[in-house]
Amino acid sequence: MILVLFKKLFGSKRQSSHHQKNAPQPEEVVKKIQQGDLRLRNQFISDYQPFVIKVASRFCKRYIDPARDDEFSIALAAFNEAINQFSHDMGRSFLGFAETVMRRRLIDYLRKEQRFKGQIPYSAFDQEDEEEHYVNPIEIHQALEQYEKQKGIEERRGEIVEFNRNLAVFSIQFTDLVDASPKHEDSRIMLFGIGKLLSEDPELMRLLLSKKQLPIKELLGKVSVSRKTLERNRKYLIAIALINTGSYPYLKEYLHIKEQSKQTFQERREAYE
Repeated sequence: MILVLFKKLFGSKRQSSHHQKNAPQPEEVVKKIQQGDLRLRNQFISDYQPFVIKVASRFCKRYIDPARDDEFSIALAAFNEAINQFSHDMGRSFLGFAETVMRRRLIDYLRKEQRFKGQIPYSAFDQEDEEEHYVNPIEIHQALEQYEKQKGIEERRGEIVEFNRNLAVFSIQFTDLVDASPKHEDSRIMLFGIGKLLSEDPELMRLLLSKKQLPIKELLGKVSVSRKTLERNRKYLIAIALINTGSYPYLKEYLHIKEQSKQTFQERREAYE
């Protein structure tokens, strides 16, 4: 219904008098009005009421009824203000300038109205580019954020698929890590350190990858924890080592694999065992 109404107001078949072939340009009319022709001002404002409705409706994202909506009066007054302020030295069209003035006054109006508090439409932040087209930086920013978010989700999904494939070689699934993860922070910190040590030792990693099992015997000679501790946390340590040596930025963030403390394994052992 609104679309039909807009077509009636701005359609090519039933144009207003200011679109007539031989009608003077708005800039010419404004120049005469500024010279003091009051009758011409009233006629000009009347002729351009459909334009005012269009701008106000586009700004508010809904049809503005001239008989009921205050926004029409605000926009109409701003159109009259634009007539007074327009200068031919601006190097732009009068209608483009008038639209800018109307939008500014509508922004001021909405900000003052308590019932619209916190509900200023995104269109209030539209900016005009060099070709007098309006772009909305907020909508653009949100679109980019949504794109980056979706891109991140896809990259995380891809990492998990690839990591799952590598874990399967060790008879481990990604979901196993939830149950395998130590519940206490002290335990996690110590195991992070052991996993990091494993991943940075070429010989230990060679044994891990070739035998497809945790090199417990060799690890016992490098860390001060019991065999039982290593065996109990086999899945977790293998996962830590694989992530540290692989290209898994999102999984590293997910598992918080980082050095959380400078304390030695020995200082943590009593809290864990």
